Amino acid sequence: MFSFLLKKNVRKILKRKDSDAGERGRALEDLRASLYNEFQSPEGAKRQQQRICRPVVALTFNFFVAVGIIFTNKLVLKNVGFHFPIFLTFIHYVISWFLMAILKLFSVLPASPPAKSSRFSSLLTLGIVMSLSTGLANVSLKYNSIGFYQMSKIAVTPSIVLAEFIFYDKRVSFLKVLALTVVSIGVAVATVTDLQFHFFGACVAFAWIIPSAVNKILWSRLQQQENWTALALMWKTTPITLFFLVILIPWLDPPGALSFHWTFSNTSAILASAFLGFLLQWSGALALG
Repeated sequence: MFSFLLKKNVRKILKRKDSDAGERGRALEDLRASLYNEFQSPEGAKRQQQRICRPVVALTFNFFVAVGIIFTNKLVLKNVGFHFPIFLTFIHYVISWFLMAILKLFSVLPASPPAKSSRFSSLLTLGIVMSLSTGLANVSLKYNSIGFYQMSKIAVTPSIVLAEFIFYDKRVSFLKVLALTVVSIGVAVATVTDLQFHFFGACVAFAWIIPSAVNKILWSRLQQQENWTALALMWKTTPITLFFLVILIPWLDPPGALSFHWTFSNTSAILASAFLGFLLQWSGALALG
């Protein structure tokens, strides 16, 4: 009798465990389905991006990546001897596209908004200015010191404020103008001792300001007004950027890129630069979104 009751209790416990395991499995499947659905709709993907990447997180992420890539690119262009800044930018975007293709393969890449919600001309313009902005930035870094490179970057933010005021009538408060002025003066003072003037490099640095400002304005408006997420917009515009970088290579790069000595250490440095390039573009887009 005791043996019968014991077996009966054991069966009940096992059934309860099987039931609990089934409920946990169903809950896990529901969670997976919910996350999948969130990524497959532009609105859901946008909510996930805003929920995970708060402004402080995005800006901090972008700051550390930006500092890292400036020194890494300078190392590649000067110490490694890879004197091809546009081709380096091309490698950056190829690696970025490859990483995003992997995300898309595993259905992790956020969905894009419907085609009718964004004009192709906006995406084309963004792809073009991205090729100019990133490519000219690396050309400037090749010919100029890091100090002069930083000095030229100071001019981008006032250019953005001015452009948004002219084209979108967007006004900035006096306190923000004052803060921007103080920060600009502070960076100028901090880098003035590292200035190294190169005429061609200076021309490139000043030519870089306008596409860089337009680039940031378009990234911000497309994400904030048309439900694009950072990765989805990167996926759509990267092929356009690659096409125009190919056009820029003969004009701004010296000959001999294919004869470069691809040792393990040189290749590792270039790939590290490319990975940081992907993180920089992603973190910058998150901050602007």
